[in-house]
Amino acid sequence: MLSRVAKLMLTSTAIAPVLLTYAWVAFQSGDSCVALVLAAACVALVFVCWLLLRYAKNNLERMSFKPVSIEAADRENMGFLLLYLLPLFTAQFDALNWNVWIPAILIFAGVVATGYSYHFNPLLGLMGWHFYKVGTAEGVTYVLITKKQLRNATDTVEIGQLTEYIVLDLGEE
Repeated sequence: MLSRVAKLMLTSTAIAPVLLTYAWVAFQSGDSCVALVLAAACVALVFVCWLLLRYAKNNLERMSFKPVSIEAADRENMGFLLLYLLPLFTAQFDALNWNVWIPAILIFAGVVATGYSYHFNPLLGLMGWHFYKVGTAEGVTYVLITKKQLRNATDTVEIGQLTEYIVLDLGEE
């Protein structure tokens, strides 16, 4: 189990599309240097996310998992999309109040990284991954990250445990 490191990495990589949006706003405001730095940070976060998934697939202990219930968990994406598009509604990049935005983003990341509220990383969604809330026979609910379309709870899935309540499908896609 990767635990806090994985949760921190998944949380931080979730902001990659936000950085791309801010890069666009900066570019349109004529601040090419800031736009380039933000775009580079976005690419770096995409690479970190890819490395995390690759590391997990190759190094996590493989377990057989048979859920008794399945529910789609990536419905929260509309809130994230609104957050990503919000910078586009500002007139200029330098008009953004960074004294408010930076602490707000840090608080949001801290709450998600230390709690059990993590359900969706839009970057993983763009990479073709899906999120499901899956229940066990013991009554425990996990978030399963998989590339498969799960339609019923009769199939057994080979998983690795990323955090206490997040599991990754390690089977073939």
